[in-house]
Amino acid sequence: MKTTYRIAIAELRSLFCSPVAWLILVIFAVQVGVAFGNAFDRQVLGQALGHGLWDVTASIFTGWMGIFPGFLRNLYLYIPLLTMGLMSREYSSGSIKLLFSSPVTNSQIILGKYISVLIYNLVLILPLFLIGIFCSIFIKNPDLGLLFTGILGIYLLICAYGAIGLFMSSITSYQVVAAMGTLAVLAALNYVGDIGQDYAFVRDITYWLSISGRAYEFIGGMICSEDLLYFLLIIVFFLTLSVLRLRAGRSKISYAKTWGTYGVVVVVALLIGYVSTLPSMKLYYDATATGRNTLTQVSQDIMNKLDGKLKITSYVNLLDDNYGIGLPSQLKSDRERFERYIRFKPDLEMDYVYYYDEANSQLDFRLEGCKTIEERAKKMANILDLDLKMFLTPDEIKERIDLASEGNRFIRVVERENGQKSILRLFDDTEKHPSETEISAAFKRFVVKSPKVAFLVGHDMRNIHKTGDRDYNRFAENQYFRHSLLTQGFDVVTLDLAKDDMPEDIDIVVISEVKTPFIEVEQERLNKYIARGGNLFILGDARRQDIMNPIVEQFGVTFMPGTLIEIKENDSPSLIIGHITKDAAERFKPYTRPYEFGYTVTMPDATGLSFDVSKGYNVMPIIVTDSLSWNELQTTDFLDDIPQYNPETGEKQGVIPTVLALDRKVGDKEQRIVIAGDADCVSNGEMSKSRNGYASTNFTIVTGTFKWLSYDEYPLDTERPNPKDNEVYISRDARKLVRYGWYGIMPVVLAAIGITILARRKRR
Repeated sequence: MKTTYRIAIAELRSLFCSPVAWLILVIFAVQVGVAFGNAFDRQVLGQALGHGLWDVTASIFTGWMGIFPGFLRNLYLYIPLLTMGLMSREYSSGSIKLLFSSPVTNSQIILGKYISVLIYNLVLILPLFLIGIFCSIFIKNPDLGLLFTGILGIYLLICAYGAIGLFMSSITSYQVVAAMGTLAVLAALNYVGDIGQDYAFVRDITYWLSISGRAYEFIGGMICSEDLLYFLLIIVFFLTLSVLRLRAGRSKISYAKTWGTYGVVVVVALLIGYVSTLPSMKLYYDATATGRNTLTQVSQDIMNKLDGKLKITSYVNLLDDNYGIGLPSQLKSDRERFERYIRFKPDLEMDYVYYYDEANSQLDFRLEGCKTIEERAKKMANILDLDLKMFLTPDEIKERIDLASEGNRFIRVVERENGQKSILRLFDDTEKHPSETEISAAFKRFVVKSPKVAFLVGHDMRNIHKTGDRDYNRFAENQYFRHSLLTQGFDVVTLDLAKDDMPEDIDIVVISEVKTPFIEVEQERLNKYIARGGNLFILGDARRQDIMNPIVEQFGVTFMPGTLIEIKENDSPSLIIGHITKDAAERFKPYTRPYEFGYTVTMPDATGLSFDVSKGYNVMPIIVTDSLSWNELQTTDFLDDIPQYNPETGEKQGVIPTVLALDRKVGDKEQRIVIAGDADCVSNGEMSKSRNGYASTNFTIVTGTFKWLSYDEYPLDTERPNPKDNEVYISRDARKLVRYGWYGIMPVVLAAIGITILARRKRR
């Protein structure tokens, strides 16, 4: 060990007496200083402008403008310049003969030189450690776990680069050739992951060999044993090759034995690498303050209850717009979408079924001239260079599963060993893929009975099957709307009380803007449901008070006469901008964040709600108007007429509730009821509309209501704690000093040290 240490010290002296080594340090310090100075300055400026800061540490280092990803793209340029002379210099100067004739082993030579690289790399990333210290002082509650895990990933990456550079330097006496060879190997390891992804056997090997993106898990604050072992394995592998290269040049060994040894090293490395990729062998450590890389506790509890095997089968239609997600070349990246679940369920199996069939697709412009489905599929396969034989025909896929109700779109069927099934879909939004909330909801169906929601029909109530503006398809059963009840874990049905009794398994009943009175049998069946403690969501509307009041008066609630009015400059006075109450934000979590951010609820043509607690119900206003609103009793044409508040006609002005939450005890059960004075606020039209000037959050009405009515079972609460690093302790006046300090201080200090050392060496 002493010999190895002496070689390392000697090599360090040589490195730090090299202008190239100091130039690398200065250039990297400049890059770090400029990137961090600009990123930190954006936070200071944003705070000075009054913008609330959010997740400052991640915003600076790992966000879409984070500095760490930029470093990773450039690191490969530094190391070849550093390592090109480690062994090449010994060959070209002839000093290698002295090493071979001395009592020094090949391993000691290689390890000594590599230890010097490790120490140099520590000096190279010293600016990042200084940044970490700076952030711990000048950022409120910085996420240091995220920061230093990212630094660890960068360090491991350049150490792996160093091992590769050392090997390339050991096989040639020309330093330029060693540098170019190192760049070539690094390029190969970066791009090998794109090779052979269409073939299962090749895909697994090349994907593992790829060094591209290996440090991104670290940058995101996650330490995974697979990535950690990959870097260690790359380092050991290339150091071993370097030792074998020295042995081959130092002693006479047959080519067969030499290449046989190389082969054994390669096989052992691949075997260890393969074992490290097995889900059951992976270990994880999430270093972030909020656990952003790990399933929330709600999802973990669900996964822990799922015994037996799980299988996710993705059905990929060649003629669907989303065909690319499941193609063989994308399977590795697709599997990564479920990596957080595989962590807790290592035996989770993923399968893919390929077929072609009619779909509502935007691909038609590519397939002009194709008259049959087969012709279109064949042309698509030719365009994508795929074998059409891998795709099932329409008849063959129908024998396996009927996807007509899904429009033959890309879907995933989650299946349990006992035969239970659930569906995961892609959504018509920018995120497209299901988030943790939707995935965990699909899994939870296997362990908890899904609440069954019955929408009453008849009396011209809102229709959940229609997509018109006034209807409820979007939030009720739209398969491709992320926040619909269907995708959030509820079972949705319709019920005609005039024809059928209320089933015992109904958990929630929705009554929406009844336009004609219930007949006696309907009222009787509804009253039985209420008497047994059934939960309800009742939505009224202006001009329906006479019909709907008989339904809600038993709860002590009355739909106020007239239409609520709120005078605004650019909008109809009958458009109410509802505000979430403080009590609702404190009691119901879905309302908490919208309340903090000042979001509102738009309610066109609403009626106010009055209530009387003498009926035995606890009542809490959820949404209220502002203090200048009133219930207009005279004006009915709000397009041409300007309503005026007239208290003499019985109009009442002030803060008026538009959504109420009621509860009472019925035996051992808590009955819960939500009553809204506007049926349009959750309609297809209002849910998909963006009104200028209003930060509306109407879907929160759906989330908050049904979460409470389902006793917090669904929708799942996968919200994480708010990041605490939301402030910087630098004033706007000092921002330029900090910024230019990072621009110049570190590079100047390093340059001064380097010049001093090099000048002293020259004088000696």
